[in-house]
Amino acid sequence: MTTAAVRLPGAEETAFRRQFEKDAVWSRMIAPGGRVPALPLIEVDLGPIHLDRLLHTGPVVLVFFSYDGSASCDALLAGYQRTLLPRCADADAHLVAVSPQRADLLAGVKRRHDLGFLVASDPRHALIDAFAIGYRSPGASGVLGTGRSILPYPAVVVADRTGTVRYADIRPDAAPPTPVARIGAALDGLVLPRTGAGS
Repeated sequence: MTTAAVRLPGAEETAFRRQFEKDAVWSRMIAPGGRVPALPLIEVDLGPIHLDRLLHTGPVVLVFFSYDGSASCDALLAGYQRTLLPRCADADAHLVAVSPQRADLLAGVKRRHDLGFLVASDPRHALIDAFAIGYRSPGASGVLGTGRSILPYPAVVVADRTGTVRYADIRPDAAPPTPVARIGAALDGLVLPRTGAGS
């Protein structure tokens, strides 16, 4: 019997189709071995920043979140300020939180928690699209302030100085955040051992 001849009951067929579509979506998302594109973001204090220029001076950890005003995102960034930022500093890595929300609307979350890392807008979701981690959320355009309705799945991407992705974790929207220990392990793998003079 060919696969095409298999007929599933209505509910099972619907579940099968949903799982197939979900698997197809996840399989297209950024993964280790992928590349960070040379795209600009708009940092809330600095204005345009370029990922390729950041990579000249260290690895990059990109944390994708929905928008300022989401309680889960607020807690995520405040937590990463305490736990992830020191790990990034130890690895000379840039920590960049990325949202499709307009930069001026994002400023609040950086001020509230006195965040010591970059908080940047991807208003046309160019980086989100490049990583294939976006999904359409009806009604999001109002809170994003961009006239668009694409939100990113919660994601963490770690890239080395060549722009090669060494770690990527994309999660369903309601899942707990990526553990700092996993991100730290990815960063540890990028740190070259220090050698003394003449060695």
